[in-house]
Amino acid sequence: MTQTGAEEQLTTPEAPAVEATPAKVSFGGTIKFVKENKEVVAADGANLRFKALENGVDIYTFMGKMMSCGGYGQCGTCVVEVVEGMENLSPRTETEERKLKKRSSNCRLACQTLVHGNVSVVTKPSK
Repeated sequence: MTQTGAEEQLTTPEAPAVEATPAKVSFGGTIKFVKENKEVVAADGANLRFKALENGVDIYTFMGKMMSCGGYGQCGTCVVEVVEGMENLSPRTETEERKLKKRSSNCRLACQTLVHGNVSVVTKPSK
């Protein structure tokens, strides 16, 4: 190896530039809580009960608060009435069929309901 007064430069092939891509969250839609006049954004598949509680929407009656099972579908106290967008929700579960027999077909248990698009609900609907 001969040197000509200049040091030899070691070169490495340049690595291709990697662009950071943000994590993709699939947009589900908005949930409008009619009585509260509040709209919240939900990712596709978001749980209706969780989104309500996360955004300060009270879905329980006084007795419902005392008897709440914590979102497992056992108590039947997180009932909401769907006024728009029923087609954008997951199908009723067997638990809902049992707990909501005496309610309108527009009623859902928030803890058992997943959001896949825009929906409007009434919290604490009358029986």
